[in-house]
Amino acid sequence: MKSPYVSELQPNQPVNATFLIHHKEVRQKRSGEPYLSLIVGDRTGDLDAKMWENVAEVMDTIDRDDFVRVKGLLNIYQNRPQLTIHKLQRLSESEVDAGDYFPVSRRDPEEMFAELARIIDEIGNPHLKALLKALFEDEQVMQLYRRAPAAKTVHHAYLGGLIEHVLSVCALCRFAGAHYSDIDPDLLMTGALLHDIGKIHELSYERGFGYTTDGQLLGHIVMGLRMIEEKLHALPEFPPKLRTLLEHMILSHHGHLEFGSPKEPIFPEALLLHYLDDMDSKMECMRSLIAQDRQMEGEWTPFSQPLGRSVLKKLRYLEGSPKPPADVPAPPPEPRPVRANSAFGEKLLGALGPPPNAKET
Repeated sequence: MKSPYVSELQPNQPVNATFLIHHKEVRQKRSGEPYLSLIVGDRTGDLDAKMWENVAEVMDTIDRDDFVRVKGLLNIYQNRPQLTIHKLQRLSESEVDAGDYFPVSRRDPEEMFAELARIIDEIGNPHLKALLKALFEDEQVMQLYRRAPAAKTVHHAYLGGLIEHVLSVCALCRFAGAHYSDIDPDLLMTGALLHDIGKIHELSYERGFGYTTDGQLLGHIVMGLRMIEEKLHALPEFPPKLRTLLEHMILSHHGHLEFGSPKEPIFPEALLLHYLDDMDSKMECMRSLIAQDRQMEGEWTPFSQPLGRSVLKKLRYLEGSPKPPADVPAPPPEPRPVRANSAFGEKLLGALGPPPNAKET
Protein backbone atom coordinates (compact mmCIF):
# COMPACT_ATOMS: atom_id res chain seq x y z
CA MET A 1 0.00 0.00 0.00
CA LYS A 2 1.28 3.46 -0.93
CA SER A 3 2.48 5.67 1.92
CA PRO A 4 2.50 8.53 2.50
CA TYR A 5 -0.40 10.01 0.56
CA VAL A 6 -0.55 13.69 -0.34
CA SER A 7 -3.08 14.27 2.43
CA GLU A 8 -0.61 12.92 5.01
CA LEU A 9 2.30 15.20 4.10
CA GLN A 10 3.26 17.95 6.53
CA PRO A 11 4.96 21.26 5.70
CA ASN A 12 8.70 21.62 6.36
CA GLN A 13 9.24 17.86 6.48
CA PRO A 14 11.22 15.62 4.13
CA VAL A 15 9.22 13.62 1.58
CA ASN A 16 9.99 10.15 0.23
CA ALA A 17 6.92 9.05 -1.71
CA THR A 18 5.51 7.92 -5.05
CA PHE A 19 3.20 10.00 -7.23
CA LEU A 20 1.55 10.19 -10.62
CA ILE A 21 2.64 13.10 -12.82
CA HIS A 22 -0.40 15.11 -13.96
CA HIS A 23 1.50 17.93 -15.64
CA LYS A 24 5.09 18.44 -16.77
CA GLU A 25 6.77 21.59 -18.02
CA VAL A 26 10.44 22.36 -18.54
CA ARG A 27 11.17 26.02 -17.79
CA GLN A 28 14.26 28.21 -17.60
CA LYS A 29 15.84 29.90 -14.63
CA ARG A 30 17.21 33.41 -15.01
CA SER A 31 20.60 31.80 -15.50
CA GLY A 32 19.28 29.96 -18.55
CA GLU A 33 19.46 26.54 -16.88
CA PRO A 34 16.34 24.34 -17.01
CA TYR A 35 14.09 23.51 -14.10
CA LEU A 36 11.07 21.20 -13.87
CA SER A 37 7.59 22.42 -12.99
CA LEU A 38 5.29 19.51 -12.19
CA ILE A 39 1.88 18.75 -10.80
CA VAL A 40 2.04 15.40 -9.01
CA GLY A 41 -0.61 13.63 -7.04
CA ASP A 42 -2.38 10.56 -5.82
CA ARG A 43 -5.94 9.67 -4.96
CA THR A 44 -6.00 12.12 -2.04
CA GLY A 45 -4.93 15.28 -3.87
CA ASP A 46 -2.38 17.13 -6.00
CA LEU A 47 0.83 19.04 -5.30
CA ASP A 48 2.74 21.74 -7.12
CA ALA A 49 6.34 20.52 -7.43
CA LYS A 50 9.59 22.08 -8.60
CA MET A 51 12.96 20.49 -9.33
CA TRP A 52 15.75 23.06 -9.48
CA GLU A 53 18.98 21.06 -9.65
CA ASN A 54 20.29 18.20 -11.82
CA VAL A 55 17.28 18.60 -14.10
CA ALA A 56 19.09 17.76 -17.36
CA GLU A 57 19.72 14.24 -16.06
CA VAL A 58 16.04 13.37 -15.57
CA MET A 59 13.85 15.70 -17.64
CA ASP A 60 13.75 13.40 -20.66
CA THR A 61 13.21 10.24 -18.62
CA ILE A 62 9.75 11.21 -17.34
CA ASP A 63 6.53 12.55 -18.81
CA ARG A 64 2.93 13.24 -17.94
CA ASP A 65 1.05 10.14 -16.70
CA ASP A 66 4.26 8.48 -15.47
CA PHE A 67 4.61 7.08 -11.97
CA VAL A 68 7.62 8.46 -10.10
CA ARG A 69 9.43 8.12 -6.80
CA VAL A 70 10.32 11.48 -5.33
CA LYS A 71 12.66 12.59 -2.55
CA GLY A 72 12.44 16.19 -1.47
CA LEU A 73 11.05 18.71 0.99
CA LEU A 74 7.53 20.10 1.33
CA ASN A 75 7.62 23.89 1.67
CA ILE A 76 5.01 26.63 1.92
CA TYR A 77 5.19 29.11 -0.94
CA GLN A 78 2.64 31.94 -1.27
CA ASN A 79 0.51 30.16 1.36
CA ARG A 80 0.37 26.97 -0.72
CA PRO A 81 2.26 23.67 -0.33
CA GLN A 82 5.07 23.27 -2.85
CA LEU A 83 7.26 20.20 -3.12
CA THR A 84 10.94 20.87 -3.81
CA ILE A 85 12.29 17.75 -5.51
CA HIS A 86 15.87 16.67 -4.86
CA LYS A 87 15.75 13.26 -6.56
CA LEU A 88 13.32 11.81 -9.09
CA GLN A 89 12.99 8.31 -10.53
CA ARG A 90 10.46 6.88 -13.00
CA LEU A 91 8.63 3.72 -11.90
CA SER A 92 7.06 0.98 -13.99
CA GLU A 93 3.39 0.10 -13.64
CA SER A 94 4.35 -3.23 -12.08
CA GLU A 95 5.89 -1.35 -9.14
CA VAL A 96 2.68 0.46 -8.13
CA ASP A 97 -0.98 -0.17 -7.45
CA ALA A 98 -2.77 2.17 -9.87
CA GLY A 99 -5.74 2.44 -7.49
CA ASP A 100 -3.56 4.45 -5.09
CA TYR A 101 -3.14 7.29 -7.59
CA PHE A 102 -6.59 8.11 -8.91
CA PRO A 103 -9.16 9.99 -6.81
CA VAL A 104 -12.33 7.94 -6.55
CA SER A 105 -15.85 8.65 -5.36
CA ARG A 106 -16.53 7.59 -1.79
CA ARG A 107 -19.69 5.86 -3.02
CA ASP A 108 -19.74 2.41 -4.60
CA PRO A 109 -20.23 2.68 -8.40
CA GLU A 110 -22.55 -0.32 -8.57
CA GLU A 111 -24.71 1.11 -5.79
CA MET A 112 -24.90 4.44 -7.61
CA PHE A 113 -25.83 2.84 -10.91
CA ALA A 114 -28.57 0.84 -9.18
CA GLU A 115 -29.95 4.11 -7.78
CA LEU A 116 -29.87 5.61 -11.26
CA ALA A 117 -31.80 2.61 -12.61
CA ARG A 118 -34.48 3.10 -9.93
CA ILE A 119 -34.86 6.76 -10.94
CA ILE A 120 -35.39 5.72 -14.55
CA ASP A 121 -38.02 3.16 -13.50
CA GLU A 122 -39.92 5.95 -11.72
CA ILE A 123 -40.20 8.08 -14.90
CA GLY A 124 -43.87 8.14 -15.91
CA ASN A 125 -43.57 9.49 -19.45
CA PRO A 126 -43.15 6.40 -21.68
CA HIS A 127 -41.16 8.23 -24.37
CA LEU A 128 -38.64 9.69 -21.93
CA LYS A 129 -38.32 6.36 -20.13
CA ALA A 130 -37.70 4.54 -23.43
CA LEU A 131 -34.95 6.98 -24.35
CA LEU A 132 -33.29 6.69 -20.95
CA LYS A 133 -33.38 2.90 -21.06
CA ALA A 134 -31.95 2.87 -24.59
CA LEU A 135 -29.00 4.96 -23.38
CA PHE A 136 -28.29 3.45 -19.98
CA GLU A 137 -28.81 -0.16 -21.04
CA ASP A 138 -26.12 0.32 -23.69
CA GLU A 139 -23.17 -1.69 -22.36
CA GLN A 140 -20.53 0.85 -23.40
CA VAL A 141 -22.46 3.74 -21.85
CA MET A 142 -22.99 1.76 -18.65
CA GLN A 143 -19.28 1.02 -18.25
CA LEU A 144 -18.12 4.55 -18.98
CA TYR A 145 -20.86 6.27 -16.96
CA ARG A 146 -19.88 4.32 -13.82
CA ARG A 147 -16.26 5.44 -14.09
CA ALA A 148 -16.21 8.92 -15.63
CA PRO A 149 -15.31 12.05 -13.64
CA ALA A 150 -17.66 15.03 -13.85
CA ALA A 151 -14.85 17.42 -14.73
CA LYS A 152 -11.10 17.61 -15.22
CA THR A 153 -10.46 19.83 -12.19
CA VAL A 154 -13.37 22.01 -11.07
CA HIS A 155 -15.94 19.74 -9.39
CA HIS A 156 -16.43 16.01 -8.81
CA ALA A 157 -13.03 15.54 -10.49
CA TYR A 158 -12.58 11.90 -9.54
CA LEU A 159 -13.52 8.49 -10.88
CA GLY A 160 -17.25 8.01 -10.37
CA GLY A 161 -17.68 11.78 -10.02
CA LEU A 162 -20.06 12.08 -12.98
CA ILE A 163 -22.68 9.66 -11.72
CA GLU A 164 -22.30 11.01 -8.16
CA HIS A 165 -22.93 14.54 -9.43
CA VAL A 166 -25.90 13.47 -11.56
CA LEU A 167 -27.53 11.60 -8.67
CA SER A 168 -27.07 14.66 -6.46
CA VAL A 169 -28.73 16.87 -9.09
CA CYS A 170 -31.57 14.32 -9.37
CA ALA A 171 -32.14 14.51 -5.61
CA LEU A 172 -32.33 18.31 -5.86
CA CYS A 173 -34.73 18.00 -8.80
CA ARG A 174 -37.02 15.78 -6.76
CA PHE A 175 -37.37 18.42 -4.03
CA ALA A 176 -37.47 21.48 -6.27
CA GLY A 177 -39.80 19.86 -8.80
CA ALA A 178 -42.30 19.08 -6.07
CA HIS A 179 -42.10 22.65 -4.78
CA TYR A 180 -43.04 24.29 -8.10
CA SER A 181 -46.40 22.97 -9.20
CA ASP A 182 -46.05 23.85 -12.90
CA ILE A 183 -42.82 21.83 -13.37
CA ASP A 184 -42.94 18.59 -15.38
CA PRO A 185 -41.00 16.24 -13.03
CA ASP A 186 -40.30 13.64 -15.73
CA LEU A 187 -38.84 16.20 -18.12
CA LEU A 188 -36.77 17.80 -15.34
CA MET A 189 -35.42 14.44 -14.14
CA THR A 190 -34.59 13.32 -17.69
CA GLY A 191 -32.69 16.56 -18.25
CA ALA A 192 -30.74 15.93 -15.05
CA LEU A 193 -29.83 12.39 -16.11
CA LEU A 194 -28.71 13.40 -19.59
CA HIS A 195 -27.28 16.92 -19.28
CA ASP A 196 -23.67 15.73 -18.86
CA ILE A 197 -23.81 12.36 -20.62
CA GLY A 198 -21.42 13.57 -23.32
CA LYS A 199 -18.65 13.75 -20.69
CA ILE A 200 -18.12 10.00 -20.91
CA HIS A 201 -16.52 10.69 -24.31
CA GLU A 202 -15.29 14.25 -23.73
CA LEU A 203 -12.92 13.38 -20.90
CA SER A 204 -10.05 10.91 -20.79
CA TYR A 205 -9.38 9.25 -17.47
CA GLU A 206 -7.20 6.20 -17.92
CA ARG A 207 -4.27 7.89 -16.12
CA GLY A 208 -4.50 11.61 -15.40
CA PHE A 209 -7.69 13.50 -16.23
CA GLY A 210 -7.72 15.34 -19.54
CA TYR A 211 -9.72 15.83 -22.72
CA THR A 212 -10.01 13.53 -25.68
CA THR A 213 -9.38 15.03 -29.11
CA ASP A 214 -13.12 14.90 -29.91
CA GLY A 215 -13.80 16.41 -26.51
CA GLN A 216 -11.52 19.33 -27.30
CA LEU A 217 -13.10 19.83 -30.73
CA LEU A 218 -16.78 19.43 -29.82
CA GLY A 219 -17.37 19.50 -26.05
CA HIS A 220 -19.76 17.40 -23.99
CA ILE A 221 -22.92 19.31 -24.96
CA VAL A 222 -22.60 18.50 -28.66
CA MET A 223 -21.38 14.98 -27.92
CA GLY A 224 -24.36 14.35 -25.63
CA LEU A 225 -26.82 15.55 -28.28
CA ARG A 226 -25.20 13.16 -30.77
CA MET A 227 -25.68 10.25 -28.39
CA ILE A 228 -29.34 11.13 -27.89
CA GLU A 229 -29.92 11.53 -31.62
CA GLU A 230 -28.42 8.09 -32.27
CA LYS A 231 -30.81 6.39 -29.82
CA LEU A 232 -33.81 8.37 -31.11
CA HIS A 233 -33.39 6.74 -34.54
CA ALA A 234 -34.76 3.57 -32.94
CA LEU A 235 -37.65 5.48 -31.30
CA PRO A 236 -39.69 6.88 -34.24
CA GLU A 237 -42.72 7.55 -32.02
CA PHE A 238 -40.81 10.02 -29.83
CA PRO A 239 -42.71 13.35 -29.99
CA PRO A 240 -40.69 15.97 -31.96
CA LYS A 241 -41.63 18.85 -29.64
CA LEU A 242 -40.66 16.85 -26.54
CA ARG A 243 -37.33 16.13 -28.22
CA THR A 244 -36.80 19.86 -28.84
CA LEU A 245 -37.50 20.68 -25.20
CA LEU A 246 -35.04 18.05 -24.01
CA GLU A 247 -32.38 19.20 -26.46
CA HIS A 248 -32.82 22.79 -25.30
CA MET A 249 -32.28 21.73 -21.68
CA ILE A 250 -28.98 20.11 -22.60
CA LEU A 251 -27.91 23.04 -24.77
CA SER A 252 -28.72 25.60 -22.07
CA HIS A 253 -27.71 23.87 -18.83
CA HIS A 254 -24.59 26.04 -18.40
CA GLY A 255 -26.98 28.97 -18.18
CA HIS A 256 -24.99 31.72 -19.87
CA LEU A 257 -23.38 32.13 -23.26
CA GLU A 258 -20.07 33.14 -21.68
CA PHE A 259 -20.02 29.85 -19.72
CA GLY A 260 -20.25 27.75 -22.88
CA SER A 261 -24.02 27.47 -23.25
CA PRO A 262 -25.09 27.71 -26.91
CA LYS A 263 -28.48 28.88 -25.61
CA GLU A 264 -29.73 30.42 -22.39
CA PRO A 265 -32.58 28.56 -20.62
CA ILE A 266 -35.97 29.92 -21.72
CA PHE A 267 -38.56 27.68 -20.08
CA PRO A 268 -39.00 26.67 -16.42
CA GLU A 269 -37.55 23.14 -16.45
CA ALA A 270 -34.48 24.34 -18.34
CA LEU A 271 -33.90 27.24 -15.94
CA LEU A 272 -34.38 25.07 -12.88
CA LEU A 273 -31.99 22.42 -14.22
CA HIS A 274 -29.33 25.07 -14.79
CA TYR A 275 -29.56 26.45 -11.25
CA LEU A 276 -29.58 23.02 -9.59
CA ASP A 277 -26.66 21.81 -11.69
CA ASP A 278 -24.73 25.00 -10.97
CA MET A 279 -25.49 24.82 -7.24
CA ASP A 280 -24.35 21.23 -6.92
CA SER A 281 -21.12 21.83 -8.82
CA LYS A 282 -20.28 24.94 -6.76
CA MET A 283 -21.05 23.26 -3.44
CA GLU A 284 -18.73 20.39 -4.33
CA CYS A 285 -16.09 22.84 -5.54
CA MET A 286 -16.27 24.66 -2.19
CA ARG A 287 -16.16 21.41 -0.20
CA SER A 288 -13.12 20.08 -2.04
CA LEU A 289 -11.32 23.45 -1.83
CA ILE A 290 -11.61 23.44 1.96
CA ALA A 291 -10.67 19.75 2.22
CA GLN A 292 -7.55 20.14 0.09
CA ASP A 293 -6.44 23.18 2.10
CA ARG A 294 -6.77 21.56 5.50
CA GLN A 295 -3.00 21.45 6.07
CA MET A 296 -2.60 25.20 5.66
CA GLU A 297 -2.81 27.68 8.51
CA GLY A 298 -5.41 30.42 8.65
CA GLU A 299 -9.15 30.62 8.24
CA TRP A 300 -9.25 31.26 4.47
CA THR A 301 -8.43 29.15 1.43
CA PRO A 302 -6.47 30.63 -1.47
CA PHE A 303 -8.48 32.42 -4.18
CA SER A 304 -10.52 29.99 -6.29
CA GLN A 305 -10.83 30.93 -9.95
CA PRO A 306 -13.98 28.83 -10.56
CA LEU A 307 -15.73 30.32 -7.52
CA GLY A 308 -14.29 33.81 -7.96
CA ARG A 309 -13.46 34.11 -4.24
CA SER A 310 -11.54 32.73 -1.29
CA VAL A 311 -13.56 30.46 1.00
CA LEU A 312 -13.86 30.60 4.79
CA LYS A 313 -12.82 27.43 6.61
CA LYS A 314 -15.87 27.50 8.82
CA LEU A 315 -14.81 24.92 11.41
CA ARG A 316 -11.42 26.51 11.89
CA TYR A 317 -13.09 29.91 12.21
CA LEU A 318 -15.53 28.61 14.83
CA GLU A 319 -12.73 27.03 16.85
CA GLY A 320 -11.07 30.46 17.03
CA SER A 321 -8.81 31.46 19.90
CA PRO A 322 -9.84 30.72 23.50
CA LYS A 323 -11.71 33.46 25.34
CA PRO A 324 -12.02 33.96 29.13
CA PRO A 325 -15.21 32.47 30.68
CA ALA A 326 -18.13 34.88 30.78
CA ASP A 327 -18.30 34.92 34.61
CA VAL A 328 -14.61 35.79 35.09
CA PRO A 329 -13.97 39.48 34.44
CA ALA A 330 -10.98 40.25 32.29
CA PRO A 331 -8.14 41.93 34.24
CA PRO A 332 -7.95 45.71 33.90
CA PRO A 333 -5.36 47.01 31.47
CA GLU A 334 -2.00 48.03 32.83
CA PRO A 335 -1.93 51.85 33.28
CA ARG A 336 0.54 53.59 31.04
CA PRO A 337 3.07 55.76 32.98
CA VAL A 338 2.37 59.46 32.80
CA ARG A 339 5.44 61.53 32.06
CA ALA A 340 5.91 65.27 31.79
CA ASN A 341 7.98 66.69 29.02
CA SER A 342 8.74 70.06 30.65
CA ALA A 343 9.25 71.84 34.03
CA PHE A 344 5.79 73.37 33.70
CA GLY A 345 4.36 69.89 33.12
CA GLU A 346 6.03 68.58 36.26
CA LYS A 347 4.44 71.36 38.38
CA LEU A 348 1.02 70.74 36.78
CA LEU A 349 1.15 66.98 37.49
CA GLY A 350 2.18 67.68 41.07
CA ALA A 351 -0.82 70.00 41.56
CA LEU A 352 -3.26 67.43 40.11
CA GLY A 353 -2.03 64.57 42.24
CA PRO A 354 -1.36 60.94 41.15
CA PRO A 355 -3.60 59.49 38.38
CA PRO A 356 -6.17 56.79 39.32
CA ASN A 357 -4.74 53.25 39.61
CA ALA A 358 -1.21 54.68 39.50
CA LYS A 359 1.43 52.38 41.01
CA GLU A 360 3.70 53.54 43.78
CA THR A 361 7.31 53.80 42.67
